[in-house]
Amino acid sequence: MNYTPVSTVITTDNNKHNYHTFHLVQPSIWPIITAISAGLMAFGAVQYMHYSIGIYFILGFIHVILCLIGWWRDVIQESFYDHTEVVQRGLRLGFILFIVSEVMFFFGFFWAFLHSSVSPTAFIGCQWPPVGIEPFNPWSVPLLNTLILLLSGASITWVHHAIVAGNRSQSHFGFLVTIFLAIFFTMLQLVEYREAMFGISDGVFGSCFFLMTGFHGFHVVIGTIFIIVCAFRGFYGHFTTTHHLGFEAAAWYWHFVDVVWLFLFVLIYWWGGLQLANESAFLETLKI
Repeated sequence: MNYTPVSTVITTDNNKHNYHTFHLVQPSIWPIITAISAGLMAFGAVQYMHYSIGIYFILGFIHVILCLIGWWRDVIQESFYDHTEVVQRGLRLGFILFIVSEVMFFFGFFWAFLHSSVSPTAFIGCQWPPVGIEPFNPWSVPLLNTLILLLSGASITWVHHAIVAGNRSQSHFGFLVTIFLAIFFTMLQLVEYREAMFGISDGVFGSCFFLMTGFHGFHVVIGTIFIIVCAFRGFYGHFTTTHHLGFEAAAWYWHFVDVVWLFLFVLIYWWGGLQLANESAFLETLKI
């Protein structure tokens, strides 16, 4: 089923219809309900941290999920008729600015990592990684995860080309491949965490490592859900060759996740381990 967006209609005092390309959002109860649910979830988190009572957090989390499902359902229905070319340009710009804010978010963590690693202080043994930290081998699970994310970036691009070409069968298969690779990446990341020889409380290296990779993993989960929703929408024929902004946003978000992981792999896994290897080689030379 194909949907063609139409112009929004407003009625003036003279009972004349003025057609324009902008979308006047109708009053909605979802923002206030979602805010109340999020407040309940935050209250529940505090209760769990202080008194180990998790029922309020669980209820708040369930309410937030239900609110988001209802809210996004309404947005999807609006996209069929109200998202004109002008509205789509505004949404694209808004999502680009959102990705820019995400770049700044990760930039702060990269800055903290480089600040501590370029000139390690005596408090961490004047070396990076700090004394007592055994980093991961970058050529095992981290390299495999890098290949998986690069392949998923190629498959999501394949889906985009299939949608533009009107080939629904290829787009469906590309969605399945991308979702499989995304879930596989998350599972490998969890396995890596279980095998880690250090924790988040083990100095600045542990804090930076788990914060950066953990937030990236959280973005991977969000991106996976984003793509799964787009896959269902594609199955039901919501996307056309010229009107598939929801999928474009998901694809941009996933490419952003790919790029962030490349920086994580180079700086945390490869560069950090390389410093330790050079230090070990230098010490072996002194012994000789």
